[in-house]
Amino acid sequence: MNNNFSFIITGLLFVLVLCASGLSAAEKPVSPFEVDRLNQAPAFETKDLKGARYLSSSLKGKVFLLTFWATWCPACTEEMPSLQSLSRNKTFKAHGFEIVTVSVDQSSSDTRNFLSKKGIDLLVLLDGRKVIARQFKVFSLPTTFLIDRNGMIVEKFFGEYDWTDAEILAKIEKLL
Repeated sequence: MNNNFSFIITGLLFVLVLCASGLSAAEKPVSPFEVDRLNQAPAFETKDLKGARYLSSSLKGKVFLLTFWATWCPACTEEMPSLQSLSRNKTFKAHGFEIVTVSVDQSSSDTRNFLSKKGIDLLVLLDGRKVIARQFKVFSLPTTFLIDRNGMIVEKFFGEYDWTDAEILAKIEKLL
């Protein structure tokens, strides 16, 4: 009986592996451990909320925060006002600091409505199919990357943060 049970379990595992291996890279789930190995920010291309083409190469030579979020994520929406405040830091702006947000909402109209209602005017890129999120190994929202002028990921932040906190500001300032 134990041999039959082992055989069935082994067979099921084999079928699961075969099914999973048939998924495209964009469909496979991301392991939380993969993000630890990510040191260089991957290049990407997408559209912004206005439908304009956006290339990550436009960030070359800049220090920036790259935040993945969604309108249906309470922690994401809670941290938006502090991201907005950080984006208005004139000293950081003068040194080329930018904030780039990536909405993983499937509906761009949901994103537009949320931003309009909250008065948020950050740069928002669209990633409804989660292609960019998978490149960055995002497994939870919000996830934010602090990226230096050479495109190296300096720090990864998981969950909601107060982006006006003195410790975070010091980390950004050090890179400028």
